[in-house]
Amino acid sequence: MDDVASLIAKLERIEALHAGAATEGERIAAEEARQRIRTRIDRMAAETSVVEMRFAIHNQWSRQLFTSLLRRYGLQPYRYPRQKRQTIMAKLPESAVDGLWREFCELDEALRGHLNQLAMMIIARAISPDISEAAEVREVEELR
Repeated sequence: MDDVASLIAKLERIEALHAGAATEGERIAAEEARQRIRTRIDRMAAETSVVEMRFAIHNQWSRQLFTSLLRRYGLQPYRYPRQKRQTIMAKLPESAVDGLWREFCELDEALRGHLNQLAMMIIARAISPDISEAAEVREVEELR
C-alpha cells in the first residue's frame, strides 16, 4: 500500500508542476493545481481556436490515464463510430495540446514504471524468481 500512496503522491506532484505551482504548499494542494489548469485551459479556449485532435494510445492503462486526465480538466473524450478502441478524440484549445500531452507523458511514465515493477514482483513471487529475458542464441536449432 505504501507503493500506491507514493505513486499517487508522485502523480500529484507532476500535476502540480504542470499547473505552475511555486511553493511546496501548492504542490500538496492537488485540487488547487487542477483548478489552475482548468482555468488556464478555459482562458486558452477563449484566446485561441479550439481544434479537434485525434490521439492513438495502444496501452490500456495509458488510454485510461489519458481519458481521465481529459475529464479532470473538463474536456470530453469521445470516439466516432467505427474508430478503434485506441483512438481518443477531444476538442481542446490548440495552445493547450502540447502542455496536456507533456503532462500525460510524465504521468504515463510514472504509472507504467510502477505497473511494470508490480508485475515483475508478482511474476517473481507467483511463477518463478528468474524473470530475466530469454537468452539470445546464434543459430536456430531444428525442431524435432
